[in-house]
Amino acid sequence: MSIEHRAVAPLRIFLVLLFAILVLFQFMSLPGQFAHMAQESPDMAYLRWPATAVTVFWVLCAQVVIVSTWKLLTLVKKDRIFSTASLVWVDAIVWAIGAAWAVLLGVFLYVGFNADDPGLPLLLFLMLTGVTVLGLLMVVMRALLRQATTLRTDMEAVI
Repeated sequence: MSIEHRAVAPLRIFLVLLFAILVLFQFMSLPGQFAHMAQESPDMAYLRWPATAVTVFWVLCAQVVIVSTWKLLTLVKKDRIFSTASLVWVDAIVWAIGAAWAVLLGVFLYVGFNADDPGLPLLLFLMLTGVTVLGLLMVVMRALLRQATTLRTDMEAVI
């Protein structure tokens, strides 16, 4: 059994754990945090619902990545990762990262134009850069997967 197949089970355990933690954040922690923020800072209360919606959306994007990764692990286990079925799940990851990036860009621009302190805009710029790198990396990995799938299909046709 290869190392990839032995890594699948522990990775799935941690994906389930991560998904459960994200659900907890999505339905309890984040809405409660922004409700508390609105009570403590009434001058910022107008941000309660937009901030809740944005952060819950980011969690949803992370959940899409987790589910897609789970599906890709299933294909790895069945030795079908180099098939067109895997491209659908990689596309879902790329689209989720792209959607999260677009919303993050909007938050960065809003905060950048309204901030008095450069700390938060710089942190958001760092996050934006990191998500950009992650998204572009996934695009490159998708291209590599497409090439490998094509090569495997061609090899199977020859054999």
